[in-house]
Amino acid sequence: MPVPELHLQDRLTRLSLAPTLGASLINWQAKASGQALLRHSNSAALASGSPRRLGCYLLAPWSNRIAEGGFKCPDGWLALAPNTDHDPYPIHGSAWQQPWQVDSVDDGHARLSLDSQMPFAYRATLDVRLDEGCLTLELEVTHLDPRPTWHGLGFHPYFPRFADTRLLAPAQQVWVGDEGQLPSRQATIPPQWCFDTPQVLPSDGVDHAFSGWQGTCCIVQPTAGYRLDCHARGADHYLLYCPKDQGFFCIEPVSHPINAHHLPDRPGLRLLRQHEQLHLGFSLQYRALGTD
Repeated sequence: MPVPELHLQDRLTRLSLAPTLGASLINWQAKASGQALLRHSNSAALASGSPRRLGCYLLAPWSNRIAEGGFKCPDGWLALAPNTDHDPYPIHGSAWQQPWQVDSVDDGHARLSLDSQMPFAYRATLDVRLDEGCLTLELEVTHLDPRPTWHGLGFHPYFPRFADTRLLAPAQQVWVGDEGQLPSRQATIPPQWCFDTPQVLPSDGVDHAFSGWQGTCCIVQPTAGYRLDCHARGADHYLLYCPKDQGFFCIEPVSHPINAHHLPDRPGLRLLRQHEQLHLGFSLQYRALGTD
């Protein structure tokens, strides 16, 4: 059965979304050239039914992996089971694995919502806007369960990767762990992972969280003739995922590092009581190179 799609556009770009696949973004393209600004999702990727094969999906009510089969809340232990067949840990929350409702839509804006009972009761809303080549995502979660619980948020976009792709994303430290273990401590960022100035992406694989981020980054794509000027609100961490020999990479604005539920002081997580909220915003401004 075909996946229902929403379509937004502005003067410069067009965007497709799949509300029933976790409110995921399918494709975002420049109108003039057809250039993919997120990793291109073909018909097979869409038919797979997996947000992990699309352009961007949402991370709520936590980002990345949680160890030990759950985490401690003020009212006791919240048990979590693995939620994929490729990872031994529960990963990326539950919002990405549920269908969302379409509350409103017009040419340049859509609002979607989710009422979830997994792994506890919460309501999520997503506002998606296009305006003069700027894609803006606003994600808000309201805790509805009577028991207070730790929350975190993130976005998981996939970007095209070329040999000359450059990234500007200044941070202060990187989270690392012992061999085969989840990250447990912060360390100085090695030169090959330092993006204080625009740098090509590392040739070796990287899958780490970076802290002390001010929320700004720039993705420069000389081969494709554009750049994205990005800004996150509500995130002082990002995850950088650069798999070897793949035509994509991910820079994910997130509120907390990997396995924050088991790190000292639970960095970046928020303890929400019933009806309290958490918000994350992310904007990506498309600019054709040579037009400034």
